[in-house]
Amino acid sequence: MPGWRPRAGTRFAPSSRSAVKLESMARIEIVDVTDEARFGMIPPCADPSFDHRTCDYWEDADRGSKAGRPGWLPSRADSTAGSTAASGAAAGNPFAPPPGPDANPFAPPPRTSANPFAPPPKVAARNPFLDDLGGPPDDNPFVPQRLARPAIAAEAPRKLHLLGRGLAVFGSYAKLLLADGDAVAYCQFGPLSAYPRALRLRELYPQLPDAPLPAVITCIATTPAARRGGHALRLVEEVCGDLAGRGFAAVEAYPEVRAKEDSTPAARPEFWIKAGFRLAVDDERYPVLRREL
Repeated sequence: MPGWRPRAGTRFAPSSRSAVKLESMARIEIVDVTDEARFGMIPPCADPSFDHRTCDYWEDADRGSKAGRPGWLPSRADSTAGSTAASGAAAGNPFAPPPGPDANPFAPPPRTSANPFAPPPKVAARNPFLDDLGGPPDDNPFVPQRLARPAIAAEAPRKLHLLGRGLAVFGSYAKLLLADGDAVAYCQFGPLSAYPRALRLRELYPQLPDAPLPAVITCIATTPAARRGGHALRLVEEVCGDLAGRGFAAVEAYPEVRAKEDSTPAARPEFWIKAGFRLAVDDERYPVLRREL
């Protein structure tokens, strides 16, 4: 069976050199997903059986799933807050036992008087070369300051930890497009090494170049109400520019030809052609679309 090809006579306008016309004059902002606040803004999937916030399909080549898993979403911070509130309620309970033992009026007072027969405490001689090392170093205007590396809180949702694995080196793995403050499009991307399923898929196509390894876009999605407004194309364009700035020479996507629009996070091949990608591998199920950066 022949692989996927654009229909004869179909014309696609590349978005890399032309502005995307949006259906509305909404205020557009594109932000990185690097904390729980932005993670909580990720829009739901059109198919409620899937969830971007619990999907590890590309991160786990053997057991990964696109399915929605509500158990992944509540963070441990919620339970900590609950226990704190419970202890606070107990503190205000007149029937609760006191937090500590009451003073015993029959207990002898603590001995605080000095012992006149004890030898005086030994005082170490001052070492001018060591005593000053315990405090913070003096400011040196000639030494570059080391910035604190971004990190995801330990109690954050599991998917946010997956998205934050490369924060200290690569940067963010996901972006949101906001229209008037509401998230209407979501994109997940990153280095090929971050997505084992993409690595495994690439092994099926020896004709793909081995070096330099590309970045990959594993997910692009728009809310149903915001579709056909150019938001996904604009977001992909921003991601491609970001990846080029991080030193990548190419980016690849792996759409599913037979999947329905609401059941695939990787869009259809036609979308990637519009976004300036070319057909690198023609396959009847999983073609590879590639764009040089």
